[in-house]
Amino acid sequence: MTDAQHQSRSQGGRIVISVDAMGGDRGPATVVAGISRSAKKNPDIAFILHGPKDELERLVAKRRHLAGRCEIRDASSTVRMEDKPSHIMRHGQDTSMWSALDSVRNGEATVCVSCGNTGALMLLSMVRLKKLPGVNRPAIAVLWPSRNPQGFNVMLDVGADIRADAQDLLQYALMGASYARNGLDIETPRIGLLNVGTEEHKGRPELKSAHELIAANAEKGNYRFIGFAEGGDIPGDRCDVIVTDGFTGNIALKTGEGTATLIGDLLKEAFKYSPLSRIAALLALTSMRRLKKRIDPRRVNGGVFLGLNGTVVKSHGSADAMGVSAAVKLAFQLAQSGFSERLAARVAAATSQLQEMTNDKDKAE
Repeated sequence: MTDAQHQSRSQGGRIVISVDAMGGDRGPATVVAGISRSAKKNPDIAFILHGPKDELERLVAKRRHLAGRCEIRDASSTVRMEDKPSHIMRHGQDTSMWSALDSVRNGEATVCVSCGNTGALMLLSMVRLKKLPGVNRPAIAVLWPSRNPQGFNVMLDVGADIRADAQDLLQYALMGASYARNGLDIETPRIGLLNVGTEEHKGRPELKSAHELIAANAEKGNYRFIGFAEGGDIPGDRCDVIVTDGFTGNIALKTGEGTATLIGDLLKEAFKYSPLSRIAALLALTSMRRLKKRIDPRRVNGGVFLGLNGTVVKSHGSADAMGVSAAVKLAFQLAQSGFSERLAARVAAATSQLQEMTNDKDKAE
């Protein structure tokens, strides 16, 4: 165990999570309510909370489950949703987001959780935490509801970087497999590379090259490569991890969210159409509640920034207390599994193998 890990467990043997209390749409009261919910359920979590000290002390004092488990770090400024990442990079040293990331950087906490501006959080994360050796582009991974036994698939990248070459896609596969193994407890994840068809001759040149690289690293990466996957496989049971570039992944994510909202609205409209449909709605109430819970985005709230020297969980800006608690739960699971250290080892091994493959190819030519 590293010195940083020892320090991050310094609060009574608990895993310490650094939380940006500001930046969310609902304000710090919701964030404090969310971490209190987590503290009540899990005695092995402690927090470093970042934001205006006077305000946070009042909010924390009202939550008995946070007594003795929440250290407050004063940060006078907030990263707003409309702020440009470049501006925050130059002038954001006194913000709660900067302070929260520095707690991970300094080894005081294992994971950072923030509801703030995604672009600013990614840029600050790369600058303050640095990328893992061998990683060209970090990725954002999300959990997508699926037909698989675990209930969710991992998809990445969903917006950290719109570009990705074959080597980047290989790294996404390795990081996604590690996330599925440590976050969803899947011993040998199945990897699919998103394409316009499953045939090997389809797709852009970089996808064909990535297909070869991901397949060649399957044994060392401890995953099973199923080849190309299509859009229908994202919520399906053919693979556990879907790899794509940030441009495609972000469009798929927003399309999925919009479609889910549309279906929910259409169901409400249909059940209100006539007196008989209202009666049908009452009869189907239990099933509808079960469906709502199954697809409730608050239960899987949190995109994970992968490829950094430290783990960052990005919560939805509109998250309520349940959503914040879900993000904290995910952060705890990843910290408890030693995710950052395992991911670094996988990436280092793959980078070494890729270099060997390149050297062998150069010699052959």
